[in-house]
Amino acid sequence: MRVHKLTFAALAVAAGLSLTACQNDNAGTGQSDPSSPSTVSSGATASSSGGGSDSGSSDQGGAKNSAGTSSATNSGGTGTAAGTGSNANAKVGKCRTDELEITAKDNTIDGDPDGTVVVTLTNHSGRDCTVSGYAGVDLKTSAGSLSAKRTGQQAGSAILKNGKSTYFPVNYPFNKSGGSGVRITGLVVTPPDETKSVTLNWPGAATLPVTDGSGSPVKVGPVGSAGQGG
Repeated sequence: MRVHKLTFAALAVAAGLSLTACQNDNAGTGQSDPSSPSTVSSGATASSSGGGSDSGSSDQGGAKNSAGTSSATNSGGTGTAAGTGSNANAKVGKCRTDELEITAKDNTIDGDPDGTVVVTLTNHSGRDCTVSGYAGVDLKTSAGSLSAKRTGQQAGSAILKNGKSTYFPVNYPFNKSGGSGVRITGLVVTPPDETKSVTLNWPGAATLPVTDGSGSPVKVGPVGSAGQGG
């Protein structure tokens, strides 16, 4: 009986050792198996963090991403809005006096009841600009400054391309009185919506008739209402 008991005991011990060995093998396998998923998980996390700004894998991460995205959107949006504002509105700056070459020439046609001087505005600013309305026109005379009156024609708005020109007329009465009249010594032009003027030589007739003070006999048309002349 002892022999049998010892044998059974030995078998039990052997079985126990075998079971322990199996458990150790499984435990080792258990440690090595998750190592592969860990690498995949790390890869997945990298992938998530790469797209995390869109999805936000956690509340905290989402908040950070959301804040970051909002900041980027706001700063980018502001820049875009500013750029879009100027481009979308297609606003072209007005033509400044210093950007225009202003000249005048006689354009009187034989048989006309009045004399005509055409003023040319040429854009040399290097950019397109807008010009519309009436220019200010004053004649410098021996009797003082004489401001031209507007004809009342409707003034349109136009974009003056760089290097291109536009024109407007100045009409004045001939001195047929037989007297010396009022001598014209210069032409002062102020482009539309500008305050800076240029003074030109007067290319028309030398004198105006003496007026009775009822108003200026000199008339100016809107920009774009005269041809090139000449």
